[in-house]
Amino acid sequence: MDVDTSAYDQGHVPGAVGWNWQTQLQDTLRRDLADQRSFGQLAGSAGILPETTVILYGDNNNWFAAWGFWQLKYYGHTDVRLMNGGRKKWLEEKRPISTDAPKVQPTTYSAKSPDTSIRAKREDIFSVLERRSPAQLVDVRSPDEFSGKVIAPPGMTETAQRGGHIPGAASIPWAQAVAEDGTFKPADALRQLYGGKGVTGEQEVIAYCRIGERSSHTWFVLKYLLGTRTSATTMGRGPNGATWWERRSKRKSPPPRGKQIIGNGGSFSRGLWVSVRRKRSARACRPGPALSKLS
Repeated sequence: MDVDTSAYDQGHVPGAVGWNWQTQLQDTLRRDLADQRSFGQLAGSAGILPETTVILYGDNNNWFAAWGFWQLKYYGHTDVRLMNGGRKKWLEEKRPISTDAPKVQPTTYSAKSPDTSIRAKREDIFSVLERRSPAQLVDVRSPDEFSGKVIAPPGMTETAQRGGHIPGAASIPWAQAVAEDGTFKPADALRQLYGGKGVTGEQEVIAYCRIGERSSHTWFVLKYLLGTRTSATTMGRGPNGATWWERRSKRKSPPPRGKQIIGNGGSFSRGLWVSVRRKRSARACRPGPALSKLS
């Protein structure tokens, strides 16, 4: 799963199936996630069975691969993993690539009912803003997006509708969790990264971005590498998860630059919020049930 949706055809891990985040993992009409039935059909077309181990990878340090991982967990798939280092490390190590389409035996895959415990909704965020919830907000976008200087990452055509960030949110860009070679940083470094911004896991953490892929990446780090358990995750797409669009019609007063309250005209076009809570003990950042190491 690549940001550049043409990358798969240019060369991929032999035998890998390509998923297009723009057309297959979202409902482009409703601006929401692919529904349960559509996601089941997508998984079945890739030859996936309920017992299949699914390993995802992609470009840009597994940006959209993490989003695919989140969706597989949202629809109840048990064994899902990310390839540590993704496409970047695979190519840097000069591993084999192929342009051949794999021969896949389609299956009948029934996606489970959505796990709503990993998806927060609009009111969950308002509970934080109105101090009815003690959760911490983490903005995982770039510093320039956080400040309102830009409204989208370079090269992305779908922009936020307004600049700025949610009041009170800590700025911890998702990319700070990865090393130069695209692999995840060690657990101690990750704890220092988040702890330095006051995010220790003692309180619920809600991370957000513009579309959802970067917040999925942070969600993976917090849950699977730092031993946290997910409390809630939100994709702001359409009326079901919808936040930015729904809020735009409910709150009209414009906020000051850099102090964007969600819904005041829509601070982002879409978004993913991830809420996590830390377990009593944290695991080291090492290959485990959700992280596949290149060997």
